[in-house]
Amino acid sequence: MNIQVEKTALVLIDLQNGILSRNCAPYTAEEIIERAKTLVEAFTEKGGFVVLVRVSSLDGKDMLHPSTDAPAAQATGYPEGWDQIVPELADLPGTYTLTKRQWGAFHGTDLDAQLRRRGIDTIVLGGVSTGIGVDMTVREAFQLGYNQFFAEDVMGAADKEMHDYVRANIFPRIGRVRSSADILSYL
Repeated sequence: MNIQVEKTALVLIDLQNGILSRNCAPYTAEEIIERAKTLVEAFTEKGGFVVLVRVSSLDGKDMLHPSTDAPAAQATGYPEGWDQIVPELADLPGTYTLTKRQWGAFHGTDLDAQLRRRGIDTIVLGGVSTGIGVDMTVREAFQLGYNQFFAEDVMGAADKEMHDYVRANIFPRIGRVRSSADILSYL
């Protein structure tokens, strides 16, 4: 199996200070960051398009506010730098940083336009949280017709059960679940 780098984007969701400082399972934040960095370097070395997606808010009013049973995450009052891409990835050359205001990376952003203008039809995804930001982005990409690979070991969730459920039950219906090593071997 081969991945055509010129038609494929690496999209990494919410690998930022405030999110990776929380519990990650089944992989640690350090493992996720190291594998993500390896993928970023491989994609950029081969001329691929890399998107680092972060979630942020100006004042909380730019975020979604639906009525829910579970309390919504606080949109303001985060510590300085919580919304910054982790330093191990932020300084890598050749990456495009995108800011979203909700779970998915497509809704309300220019991600689809950036990919289509480059002739990209395939996405390799990773990030945190597997069952929230990554899953929502995966579903949006599916509805937009993108082929997808999921770098399963470049993802984490608040608990192993959430990660495993999405990986085993949702992702195989939408794309291909692979390890980061497998994806590197396809480049």
